[in-house]
Amino acid sequence: MPIWKAVVLGVVQGLAEFLPISSSGHLAIIKEIMHVDLESGGMFFDVMLHLGTLVAIFIAFWGDISRMIVEGFHIIGDVLHNIFTWIRCLAGKPGKYHRIIRSSYRKFVMMVIVSTIPTGIIGVLVKDTVELAASLIIVPGICLLITAIFLVIADLVDPGDKRPREAKYSEAGLIGIAQGLATMPGLSRSGTTITACLLCGFEKRFAVKYSFIMSIPAVMGAVVLELKDFGNMSLKTADLLPCAIATLIAAMVGYLSIRIMMRLVRDKSYRGFVIYCALAGIIAISYGIMH
Repeated sequence: MPIWKAVVLGVVQGLAEFLPISSSGHLAIIKEIMHVDLESGGMFFDVMLHLGTLVAIFIAFWGDISRMIVEGFHIIGDVLHNIFTWIRCLAGKPGKYHRIIRSSYRKFVMMVIVSTIPTGIIGVLVKDTVELAASLIIVPGICLLITAIFLVIADLVDPGDKRPREAKYSEAGLIGIAQGLATMPGLSRSGTTITACLLCGFEKRFAVKYSFIMSIPAVMGAVVLELKDFGNMSLKTADLLPCAIATLIAAMVGYLSIRIMMRLVRDKSYRGFVIYCALAGIIAISYGIMH
């Protein structure tokens, strides 16, 4: 793959993964218009692009993520302690159980887990449909128009004030379903999940943060599914440099995109993205019809 195409892929992935304009939709459109060959070694490129944006999330939210990792291990420890205590109680040796969810970060961890379950189920069920849809440029175009509608809704929703302590697990499940449906090319994952968070009454900054952090297990799961066929990938030595460049650019641009989104939240105005998604959708549909 030419380096300039790798640069384009990295920029598009970094921008569109976090800005509410759909990275999968844009990559599908670029594949069609620029005749980018994503079949030969393309799976490896896709994996590395996603890893690049994962790095961006970890850098941008490392404080929260590191705390969640620590609390996650503490949750496991408390669960094991309670199981051991229960066994001791059965043997006539009573003990004291530990409360599992006793902080906002522990609640945050459990919410992400709850959201990931429906996302994973939907992702596996619609995997073949998504691959077929990505090969038809009209589908991403239609989904971009739907993304524009979601962003209009996000602009119209009254600001909420829910953070982890006030949020419900049922709401986390609904947001996970929204993320699963957003695997369709053209449906912005961040735009869909942020809209779902706002409809559930989440505080604006927390809605964006939750949207980005909850994508970590989903993206990692998708990467694992793709890597199971890693041995069948036809990767050439000449592709390694473009791949490395694309990954680095995706990480750098992705980090900047996250910062942009966190600043935009203060104004809660997605009008520019609404116009962009609508125009991009119309152009994609028109191109698909004419070709």
